[in-house]
Amino acid sequence: MVQKLIDQIRVLKAERRAVLLAHNYQPPEIQDLADFCGDSLGLSLQASKTDAEVIVFCGVRFMAETAKILSPGKTVLLPDRTAGCPMAEMITAGQLRELKDRHPDALVVCYVNSTAEVKAESDYCCTSANAVAVVQSLPRDRPVIFVPDQHLGRFVAQRTGRDLILWPGYCPTHAYISEDDIRRAREQHPDAVVIAHPECSEPVKDLADALLSTGQMIKFVRTSPAPCFIVATEVGMIHPLKKARPDAEYIPAGSRGVCPNMKKITLEKVLTSLADRQYPIEVPEEIRRRAERALQRMVAILPEK
Repeated sequence: MVQKLIDQIRVLKAERRAVLLAHNYQPPEIQDLADFCGDSLGLSLQASKTDAEVIVFCGVRFMAETAKILSPGKTVLLPDRTAGCPMAEMITAGQLRELKDRHPDALVVCYVNSTAEVKAESDYCCTSANAVAVVQSLPRDRPVIFVPDQHLGRFVAQRTGRDLILWPGYCPTHAYISEDDIRRAREQHPDAVVIAHPECSEPVKDLADALLSTGQMIKFVRTSPAPCFIVATEVGMIHPLKKARPDAEYIPAGSRGVCPNMKKITLEKVLTSLADRQYPIEVPEEIRRRAERALQRMVAILPEK
């Protein structure tokens, strides 16, 4: 049954001139089927450079919106319309405008894990991989508002020495990973290296050996001599890590680091999305242009690799 679905998807993908993108947190079978697998922004940039007419984004809504922002002429489909991001939904454009009114001299740096409307209200976007570089590039005599993730924001503040104005947003999945999870895993695997995403809470980050974006994690395990890694991020990340370096052992930091929205995408939904063109993502042009400006400013500072 699974192979039949995969075969049908491949046929339809060719007929529709579609490219299939999968975030690193997607189920393994989705990742293995995708044309490109990786970080959300990197995927959108890759898709924008293809001649595909249709982008099927296996991820969550803000990722599909970003793909549409960068590829306005392509059809962008999200296989499950309810696949959202709680952190992205923790701030609205109206709330950001109110924050900007209270800090009129501030520049706004917006994590890509945000809605198109919030990106449009921002001066710069950033990823977890380049957030430090983006903030470092900004004039030190200007205050900086950082939204929506307070944990990534604290990481950036620590690395840059900047006193950032933080929004109290967070990723529930990363918040479920606790320092007790790390300590227990370390007791069972004392020789393991702990790699954690900057979206984790401060106590977890304090216990980590390396703080890395998902793309950086893949590069890290490829070059590290360690035989075992404790992985403090969404459990789907273990699949691409195993593919990058299959001889190592990967231990999830506890059992609660699962994003239910990422797991909504299935092979059946991908097939239906291609067959019936479900569900198209639209971004109003005025919002799209302003959001693209914030993204392009980031790319100009530090092109995504």
